[in-house]
Amino acid sequence: MIKVGIVGGTGYTGVELLRLLAQHPQAEVAVITSRSEAGMAVADMYPNLRGHYDGLAFSVPDSKTLAACDVVFFATPHGVAHALAGELLAAGTKVIDLSADFRLQDAVEWGTWYGQPHGAPELLKDAVYGLPEVNRERIRKARLIAVPGCYPTATQLGFLPLLEAGLADPSRLIADCKSGVSGAGRGAAVGSLFCEAGESMKAYAVKGHRHLPEISQGLRQAAGGDIGLTFVPHLTPMIRGIHATLYATVVDTSVDLQALFEKRYADEPFVDVMPAGSHPETRSVRGANVCRIAVHRPQGGDLVVVLSVIDNLVKGASGQAVQNLNILFGLDERMGLSHAGLLP
Repeated sequence: MIKVGIVGGTGYTGVELLRLLAQHPQAEVAVITSRSEAGMAVADMYPNLRGHYDGLAFSVPDSKTLAACDVVFFATPHGVAHALAGELLAAGTKVIDLSADFRLQDAVEWGTWYGQPHGAPELLKDAVYGLPEVNRERIRKARLIAVPGCYPTATQLGFLPLLEAGLADPSRLIADCKSGVSGAGRGAAVGSLFCEAGESMKAYAVKGHRHLPEISQGLRQAAGGDIGLTFVPHLTPMIRGIHATLYATVVDTSVDLQALFEKRYADEPFVDVMPAGSHPETRSVRGANVCRIAVHRPQGGDLVVVLSVIDNLVKGASGQAVQNLNILFGLDERMGLSHAGLLP
């Protein structure tokens, strides 16, 4: 049994992690921390977990207690994992970080986007970007895993087949993405209030979103060189879900794109390439660790439209974290994650 610790278990990614691990046959949550809720029983904060974590309560983070775990998840705001990750790694504990702290390989760039100096640049050489569809073999040997963000997961999985095959013009990529309100986190904010977000949709951070450098980093790797990306996120009046509509110009219109995508993801348990002409819906992946993709070439021209949907809290966060856990510990990658999406 894998002994698990969770730092920062009171947010949406934290409770989703608890929900998924509750049905994982090889993982046991031994420690969960929260400075603000120390002493509160997990089931008192999240009644959906009653009967699953009876006796487990939030505690103040303690490096020695956490270091006794086999693996520690960080479900925290950016900057928190910087302070504790080094101590845990030195003790031999694996770290899976759901925050943005180790996603970017350039510490200066991280500081520019997150408004503070990187707190542990010496650990970046050990950080493996946890997108299994790209880095599975590196994840198996990792000490420190940086779980990708939600927008970056949906966007990269949609563009990867085109860029890896050298088919897309890498200088003209467009990602038009919509997110549910849970992507903003559990903290109180006016923009996330029901009366503000309901029955409305808006673009935000058009000049530059923090996920832009992460997406660009991954797409540069896939393309083998520089890329030009326009990324526009939108807030939509739903709780869960990411819908990424991706645009690329292809240099060879004779290629069967449906076959290309099907071949690229044929052995990927959590990427579903839908039949030609499909339009994936966010509701089809709600609660599931699945990315559903459809590829279109409108009017048979050189513009390709890729539709990519995920649940931002599962494949875009906690589910992908558990997927990384399974790979890291040599388990079936689908363990604890094979459930279908929730409908209606």
